[in-house]
Amino acid sequence: MAEKVKKDPMPPLSVWAPVVALGWFIPGGGHFLLKRSGRAALVLFSVASMFLFGLMMRGAMFQPQSGDLLTILINYGGYAGNLCSGVLYLLATWLGYSQPDVAGHVHDYGSKFLVTAGLLNLLAIVDAYEIAAKRKS
Repeated sequence: MAEKVKKDPMPPLSVWAPVVALGWFIPGGGHFLLKRSGRAALVLFSVASMFLFGLMMRGAMFQPQSGDLLTILINYGGYAGNLCSGVLYLLATWLGYSQPDVAGHVHDYGSKFLVTAGLLNLLAIVDAYEIAAKRKS
């Protein structure tokens, strides 16, 4: 006989939605809202510097593309990673940053830095959600 696993109820939307939304829009913003200023400053510095290093290395931003399955996965995954950077990505695209995807180690690392900045922000959003939902202290 299988044991029943006790699941915590989902907290109300009003508890975690502002934290998650601000955390996406401004890296570290969710932690600032939760009065975790040290962690928030660390997240903001880490994500912003990684994103800026990616820009300085002239990394290409991913755009959704159709094609074979691998092309779709790589481009949509990269696009999702870029989009997770929030206002940094929105400002860069709004101000016209657009680098062609060219061969070269530095440009390739720049693209990876841009995506990784977004993924790091995604981890920070999950952390802020868990703190807001009282699943973590």
